[in-house]
Amino acid sequence: MKIAFGFIVISVIVMSLICFYLMGRDKRKAVKNQWRVSEKTIWIAAILGGALGGFAGMHVFHHKTKHRLFAVGLPVLAALQAGLIGYGFVQFYLS
Repeated sequence: MKIAFGFIVISVIVMSLICFYLMGRDKRKAVKNQWRVSEKTIWIAAILGGALGGFAGMHVFHHKTKHRLFAVGLPVLAALQAGLIGYGFVQFYLS
């Protein structure tokens, strides 16, 4: 079971990096007035484990901070995912 949990943690890290990248890319494209990354794509990456990276990217790039869905939903999803990872860590490594 520890191997499966390790795979989940690695997946969350990879998806967080992807979501962080998507936020930065979308911000650059918005500034250049080019074709943008869809919000649906960002949300899919966030839901698949990248919410922590998306939340970080939102603040690093100052992007989508005024969109209510992102400003509220992404931190809630990030907290939920972080809590699940923390719970798994306690269950598999500290007990």
